[in-house]
Amino acid sequence: MSVRSFLDAAERGVDALHGMVLMRGGEVVAEGYWHPYRGDVPHQLFSISKSFTSTAVGFAVAEGLMALDDPVAKYFGGRGDPRMLVRHLLTMTTGHVVDTTPLISSGDDWAGAFLDLPVTREPGTHFVYNSGATYMVAAIVQQLTGRRLVDYLRPRLFDPLGFGDVTWEQCPAGLDTGGWGMAARTSEVARFGQLYLRDERGILPGGWAAEATRFHVSNAEAGKSEDWRQGYGLQFWRCRHGAFRGDGAFGQFCVVMPEQDAVLALTAGVADMRAVLDLVWAHLLHDTETVDAAALERLAVPAIRGGSPGSPEAAAGGTFVVERPRSSQPLDWRPSNERPPTIRAITFAPGLVTIVDETGVHEHVCRDGEWHTDWPTASTGGWTDPFEYTFRVAYLDGPFARTYRCRFEAGGVTVTASDNVSFGPTGHAPIRAVPAAG
Repeated sequence: MSVRSFLDAAERGVDALHGMVLMRGGEVVAEGYWHPYRGDVPHQLFSISKSFTSTAVGFAVAEGLMALDDPVAKYFGGRGDPRMLVRHLLTMTTGHVVDTTPLISSGDDWAGAFLDLPVTREPGTHFVYNSGATYMVAAIVQQLTGRRLVDYLRPRLFDPLGFGDVTWEQCPAGLDTGGWGMAARTSEVARFGQLYLRDERGILPGGWAAEATRFHVSNAEAGKSEDWRQGYGLQFWRCRHGAFRGDGAFGQFCVVMPEQDAVLALTAGVADMRAVLDLVWAHLLHDTETVDAAALERLAVPAIRGGSPGSPEAAAGGTFVVERPRSSQPLDWRPSNERPPTIRAITFAPGLVTIVDETGVHEHVCRDGEWHTDWPTASTGGWTDPFEYTFRVAYLDGPFARTYRCRFEAGGVTVTASDNVSFGPTGHAPIRAVPAAG
């Protein structure tokens, strides 16, 4: 098998990869980006952020600021369950039976809300994937250092690895969220994986890479597919084939394969992460063929291709006003209760769709068979039916893309939106719009 067969299989069965960097023997052997996505743009990493937070803990432990067996309550004035240790936060064994993130993130004091939650299992005995636990260990590091995670990691990790600008979402208290919210480039994720595979420059504290990525706790009862039941480390997943990884929602991967001396970084917008890993094991685990550079240069997310409109009225377009404006689903997830914008009007012109909502006017150039990029979005559109115009808007700093199907009928247009991936529903109720007066 080969990179070429992996690309072919991914383009047939995965919608859609955005970027790929494969390293073998410490060298980049394949790097490609699916147009309109680019390698120089930071991409949302979601829970790969956890592995970077773990790294910050490694530095803090080495600097004598904290220890893995410290009680969490030590850092919060004795508040919280005295049995819970820092290592329980890292191994997702806090004693909670559900992810605490939704429970703690509705107010302003996330740490306080976490500490007040009941702990129903003995800490250290029960694995539950828990981003709130990562937030807590990130809060401890930031409390001890007096710096945001991004700033603490800059001289210790980001600069030595040649990272560019790195962003991280913050909680209402101004702390980096730790368990999610970091954005970096695909190539930087690959260099991070290579560091954990072989730290030739001694950037990490001695022994930390082995300690963080080894099997610490069983997650065999988690009910997930096979690669999510191989055990958990300190914010790293164990994988089949002796590998380990950081991963994030919708197909963000940093897969380290020690037996193959290889690292694979992927950014994507996929609903089925298991399918992506299955392709990795099938095509890249024992890849020995020469990489086809031309194939990497031709990568592209398919643009919408259409035909001709079915009537002069449909072709003419115009401005349509939504009869009963309703909130649309947000294109990005935040741990908050922010109300998403409401679509009020939509205007169709040849090659251009304009959406008006309460946040402003959003123009999308929609070319048949092509992507048009207007950072931070790219758009494409065409007549997929004589009376249905379809256009798609991709948000290039992350996994999200939205497709609008606009059905022109007597007296107006019905717009139905759907998302490629979402933390909530991907389909949305149709919006009916009528021609604007005058």
